[in-house]
Amino acid sequence: MNKFIGFFFILLLSNLSTAQEDIYPIYKGCDGTGVNALASCFNQHITNDILAAFQVPEKVTNDGYKGTVNVIFLVTKEGTYEVLYVRSAYKELEEEVKRVFAQLPKAKPATYNGRPIDMRFGMPISIPLNEQNIPQIIQKQEVEKEVATTLPPANVPDNEEIRLPAAIDSPFPEHNSELNIPFTHQVYDQLNFYYDTHDNTHTSFKPYLYSEASKFVDLTAQKTALLKDKTSWAGKKLWNEHFFKVQKKGYWFTVNPIFDLQIGKDTSDDADYTYNNTRGFQVQGGLGANFSFSSSFYESQGRFAGYVNDFIRANVPLGAAGTVPGRGKGKSFKGNGFDYPIAEAYLSYSPNKFFNFQFGHGKNFIGDGYRSMMLSDVASPYTHLKITTNFWKIKYTNLWMWLDDVRPQLSVNNLSPRKFVAIHHLSWNVNKKLNIGLFEAVITENENNTGFDINFFNPIIFYRAVEFTRGSEGGNALIGFSTKYKWTKTISTYSQFVLDELTVGRFFDGSGYWGNKFALQLGAKYHNAFKVDNLYLQGEFNMARPYTYAHRKPILNYAHFNQPLAHLWGGNFWEAIGIARYKKDRWFGNAKLIVGKKGLDTNGVNYGGNIYLSNNDRVGDTGIDFLQGNKTNIFIADLQVGYTVNPTTNLQFFGGVTLRNFDPTTETVKIKKENTTWFTFGLRTDVFNWYFDF
Repeated sequence: MNKFIGFFFILLLSNLSTAQEDIYPIYKGCDGTGVNALASCFNQHITNDILAAFQVPEKVTNDGYKGTVNVIFLVTKEGTYEVLYVRSAYKELEEEVKRVFAQLPKAKPATYNGRPIDMRFGMPISIPLNEQNIPQIIQKQEVEKEVATTLPPANVPDNEEIRLPAAIDSPFPEHNSELNIPFTHQVYDQLNFYYDTHDNTHTSFKPYLYSEASKFVDLTAQKTALLKDKTSWAGKKLWNEHFFKVQKKGYWFTVNPIFDLQIGKDTSDDADYTYNNTRGFQVQGGLGANFSFSSSFYESQGRFAGYVNDFIRANVPLGAAGTVPGRGKGKSFKGNGFDYPIAEAYLSYSPNKFFNFQFGHGKNFIGDGYRSMMLSDVASPYTHLKITTNFWKIKYTNLWMWLDDVRPQLSVNNLSPRKFVAIHHLSWNVNKKLNIGLFEAVITENENNTGFDINFFNPIIFYRAVEFTRGSEGGNALIGFSTKYKWTKTISTYSQFVLDELTVGRFFDGSGYWGNKFALQLGAKYHNAFKVDNLYLQGEFNMARPYTYAHRKPILNYAHFNQPLAHLWGGNFWEAIGIARYKKDRWFGNAKLIVGKKGLDTNGVNYGGNIYLSNNDRVGDTGIDFLQGNKTNIFIADLQVGYTVNPTTNLQFFGGVTLRNFDPTTETVKIKKENTTWFTFGLRTDVFNWYFDF
């Protein structure tokens, strides 16, 4: 009996020591090979078989081509081979790669914690083909071999999510982290295609986590396929890699420079040229599998198109010369330019698959459109606390925001007054095609220096009821709902409706009651349009009634730092948008067309377009017409082409032109007809959205 117990104990230890690490696939001819030699055996035998089977196409040989075919492939959990990406200058080479891999003998799959898993490999094949030109060591995306508490037990059910530590020596450690994918429309329009091809996905609240996106899209394979064959340190850092990376067992961090260097010309402006000169750095990292951090700093100087400079100077914050759209305070720089430093940072922690906690200084976005009527990223960064909860078919997000009303006339002791916003957003996948979202926000001020009302930190309370009990002067509440319907895997429609205030008895009586304040969005997306890979089309309509997002106390409006928190046009407008995007390898092109009308406030009269004016100063209680005031036609066309220099940091070289026609019915001292043609080109790290379409 004692011998049996001893034998069982030894067997148990043996199983624990082997099952808690990842094992390479076992290729034909490697049976009986020790664990430590499996990698070299796999590399050697699969290389030999590829060499033996690969036939360089006649066209390639006749052209005397010399280059590299980059291949990303999986050894699946069934032991078969799946080519994920293959990139070459010749279609014939790509077809030959697929033919060769289809003939490879079935392998015994890789295992992790004793369970079969998919394992991804990258292989560059040099042409002309010879044994010396094919690397003997194939780069593998490894998992951490040290036993850690974050690893799942050996008996995890098949339908349970397995969270693995960040890969050792991975070129993209952020892909296995709790960091946010930087929110730019260009990147997210592509991401949403992969989300929409899966069931039970939530696309409205942005930014997404890398750990979440990795369930639906292989970002590592996509970026690896774009890597250039560079051997020098400078070449690899410029074209392929993080500038500086440290990655050890249990932690990693990267440091990257950030640039936004632009030069251009506004043909309608007297200035010789426009420019933007942003230099900065970004530090990101992770401690363990569940905790990540990011910190960025930007030092910038710029002079923009004339209408943008006019906006900056017209929205003067306390202690500065103007408000740079989406960035913040700008002080005067060399007479007609602006100096605007900014910093962003956050901490992200996911204790399990249900929760993510974030605290930081940055932006958020709610919706599936180019604009948002709920919460957009057009305003400056702000301090926020966010809790995201995922379970069943639900994604529930709590967001608490600390904002500033920076108008100089409100300052006390040279300090801007603080305001607060608490938001609930619930996303529910009703079925595989239909998603419904519910939205609630309440804005409060720092009355009596009491800070953020503790009642609004209740993550499941109905804010409107709390705001009602505080009294009409205690806050401003918004409610709304959204829908998204996936007609096919490539076509979807979406909508938003936001209600600022409503008197049901006056809504249908035809009196034009001022208090019926709401905003609406309707839109559609078409991925791989007309069966053209990576062609993306989008159409969108937005409108907001007069006085929407405003309040009788302007500090309680839905705005931050002299800019709206929802649509950047404020209220009293309609807008139609058409967007087209195309991407091919590192090349991309974007086109955008906007037409709209807005009722402007003139001669000191509040017609409901400027959300920083008090509702008490409205033109009347009834007879409020949509687009009342100085009706203005707005036309904006934007065309941009570019090349991604480094896919790891999203460094891009770009050039473009913006056409803008601003045509008010009546010209005044402050409101002028404008025709702008703005050319610009430059080099930038594309990690946030610029909005100059107003």
